[in-house]
Amino acid sequence: MTDDLLDRPPVHALLADGTTVSIRPVLPGDHDQLRGLYEEMSPENLRLRFFAASRRAAAMAADRACAPARPGYRALLAEVDGRVIGLAEYDTGGERAGADQGGADKDGQGGADEGGADKGGAEISIAVADGLHHRGVGTLLVEHLVSAARAEGITTFTADALSENHEVLRLFADLGLRTSRRFEGPEVRCTIHLDQDDAYLSAVEARGRAADVASLLPLLRPSVVAVVGAGRTSGSVGRAVLHHLHTGGFTGRLFAVNPNVTSLLGVPSHPSVAALPMTPDLVIVAVPAAAVPAVADECGRAGVRALVVVTAGLDHPQAQALLTACRTYGMRLVGPNCLGIAHTEPELGLDATFAAGHPRPGTAGVAVQSGGVGIALLDGLSRLGIGVSSFVSLGDKYDVSGNDMLQWWESDGRTELALLHLESFGNPRAFSRTARRVTRRIPVLTVDAGRTEAGRKAAASHTAAAATRTMTRGALFIQAGITATRSVGELLETAALFHSQPLPEGSRVAIITNAGGAGVLTADACAEAGLVLPPFTPTTTADLLAVLPDGAAVGNPIDATAAVSEEQLTECVDRLTRCSALDAVIVALVPTAVAAATGDDLVRAVTAAPGRRGRPVIAVRLEQDRSVRLLPAADGGTIPSYAEPQAAARALAHAAERAAWLSRPVGTVPDLDDTEPERARTIVEEYLAAHPEGGWLDPRICADLLACYSVPQIPWAWAESEDEAVLAADRLRGFDGRVVMKAHWPGLLHKTQQHAVHLDLRGDSQVRAAFRDLETRFAGLMTGVVLQPLAARGTELFAGVVQDEVFGPLVLFGLGGTATEVLADHAARLAPLTDRDVQQLITSPRCAPLLLGANGNTPVDLAELEELLQRLSRMAADLPQLAEADFNPVLATPGGVTVLDARVRLLPRRSQDPYLRRLR
Repeated sequence: MTDDLLDRPPVHALLADGTTVSIRPVLPGDHDQLRGLYEEMSPENLRLRFFAASRRAAAMAADRACAPARPGYRALLAEVDGRVIGLAEYDTGGERAGADQGGADKDGQGGADEGGADKGGAEISIAVADGLHHRGVGTLLVEHLVSAARAEGITTFTADALSENHEVLRLFADLGLRTSRRFEGPEVRCTIHLDQDDAYLSAVEARGRAADVASLLPLLRPSVVAVVGAGRTSGSVGRAVLHHLHTGGFTGRLFAVNPNVTSLLGVPSHPSVAALPMTPDLVIVAVPAAAVPAVADECGRAGVRALVVVTAGLDHPQAQALLTACRTYGMRLVGPNCLGIAHTEPELGLDATFAAGHPRPGTAGVAVQSGGVGIALLDGLSRLGIGVSSFVSLGDKYDVSGNDMLQWWESDGRTELALLHLESFGNPRAFSRTARRVTRRIPVLTVDAGRTEAGRKAAASHTAAAATRTMTRGALFIQAGITATRSVGELLETAALFHSQPLPEGSRVAIITNAGGAGVLTADACAEAGLVLPPFTPTTTADLLAVLPDGAAVGNPIDATAAVSEEQLTECVDRLTRCSALDAVIVALVPTAVAAATGDDLVRAVTAAPGRRGRPVIAVRLEQDRSVRLLPAADGGTIPSYAEPQAAARALAHAAERAAWLSRPVGTVPDLDDTEPERARTIVEEYLAAHPEGGWLDPRICADLLACYSVPQIPWAWAESEDEAVLAADRLRGFDGRVVMKAHWPGLLHKTQQHAVHLDLRGDSQVRAAFRDLETRFAGLMTGVVLQPLAARGTELFAGVVQDEVFGPLVLFGLGGTATEVLADHAARLAPLTDRDVQQLITSPRCAPLLLGANGNTPVDLAELEELLQRLSRMAADLPQLAEADFNPVLATPGGVTVLDARVRLLPRRSQDPYLRRLR
């Protein structure tokens, strides 16, 4: 273990029961605690741990863990409240990890005998304190060791255990990693392969989800709640929260903390948290910012499990002290600077907010960062009759996040719809993976906040210039299956449709109206939203005319005229929903003075037994006073009714997109042949050792790096003199007879703009003239030239990747060439790309028809194009130091795909495992 590892701060994570544990490197000062960890073990656990009940082994084990840092060795410990409860180690050195050092246990003890690790492997040993088995301590430590080992290039763990130690064998089997066993008498050698595949990530997710939900129980299902900071006078936030808790039907015990009174609003009050007659599960903190850290510390000492801090305006030291108290004492934290929380199940009735009214119980889970957005959503969902299952105002989001809430809603058995407003993401890749799973079960909708920027970030490459915040967030939402809306109003309009109607099977819509103008407006809105209005077959047309009044026009939209009756409209809607060529029906109504049917009669036609129709039916009523309403239907359901055709069309388009996402198979990240990630890491490390600040690779190093991932490159040669250029051109002319010459110097990015390219060079004299021209114009700058054969004709594309500091690697694709930024025809997805992601990435830009064979042309080699993007994705995922990669142009033809020009920029960045279980 090297010295820099010892300097890393501890991380916090959750055990299986929701307890917060600190995981950090072992330090020399931990010797006494580690020795005590072993000395307090029972004889049986010592035997399982060391293959013999030896008390002397305790001192030896502590000595080993606390020895000076050495390469190939790492030791991590877990502690709670300052007490060491577990230790995990690996060693690649081949030293004896054996009879005195042991193997592992199922959150208990195990043993290993001598024998070093194989090449690329390490021996592992684990110990967990007696009395703390079966809480996930050992498993969590192993996960962190696995992550650390992968970063060091270790590919396998080995451990030897007694064959009777069923718990250790189960631990390894349940990790989700590929394992093998070899039995030798009473012992068994386990080999654990550290490949990070989907099976392992899914197993880690399942453990994390169970721990996360357990940790949120004191927050969202508390039995005892206290409010600190409720004042005697009206107008204080704390008093408003206390009032809501008292009047909202909370079924548990409720207390106020105020040293000046014995009762507030009929609620018993005590001078301090420590003076309460019972320990609260949850404390609402509404004191001035300066007092928050002390209150948090008092709560932690008293054994409180969760805090909601509504106080705003904490400075950095106060914020740090608050979070430190929560981590030290294992309290989950909502806020600060938040509206509060609510959990509406009847047996609890928790409303710890200071919103204007109590939230209506229902089925929508809501998590917001903005209190104002939260109030708007609570009001809108209550007005629509959807209501909320649970509401969390995340505020500044120091701890509990949208990811936590998604996992809660996935497991709570009540939530059918999830609504999010997130202004920032702490771990977008983990969030995306969670959301992909959750959205398969319930719809997840969000307001895409923070879409605009004052301007694009200063960017040198085409890739960085294209990677706007909107594109990055859009990639996250698309890949995760999240429905992203542009406003709170649109969010509620879409939620109304998702709540009340089945999803359409496609985007084919029929419009029926009693006023031609309303039909035209609705048709325009549908077309603008990407919906399709197919023409009716003669049979369908005759079928509809048979039930409509004289004068009706059956196009699409259908003008049923103002003379249509309730019965006629009902029958027409029923027939449309039975038509297999349609996916949804929109009924656009306006009130008229015609006696055939009143406005209410026509509404009844729309709401007549929608459950039997099987396809979504929605109404547009131009006179409606609210943007969306849910109309009660005859069968007990509801029908969404919109005041504007645009709102109806947008909501229906979102529903069609969700249905399409659900219909696609879950993608997988394919294995790639002919990759050399270890050689690529060596190239990166050597470059950064010589250039500590990072920079753009010269063509030779860039080509070597791309070759590690078998990226198809056009043949090329490097020359630093006129004669070298002529010799290189002679070698390359065998491909076509003509060559291209490109100048190079450090920092040169846009060669065409600098007029640093000569095309279509024939013969030695033209090559010499071109070299002399570049050498003269760029004297003092140019370090050499790249020569390539002149490429054949084809479609010029662009592919690139940029490492976002928050979101990770983002792969971009679109139309290439010198006008790539002007045309801005790009799509993006977050790496690592699945096979489905790549297919969508290729078909999303406007230029996609050119690739697929538009106008009778031959399609390009799509398989080669998909593989190029997969290789680019793999390279970005493997190399966190890869800040930008820019392939422009990429030549695509029916015969293959070739990168004609590539640039790569490296920065000194440390790898961080986005899927490692840890708190924010």
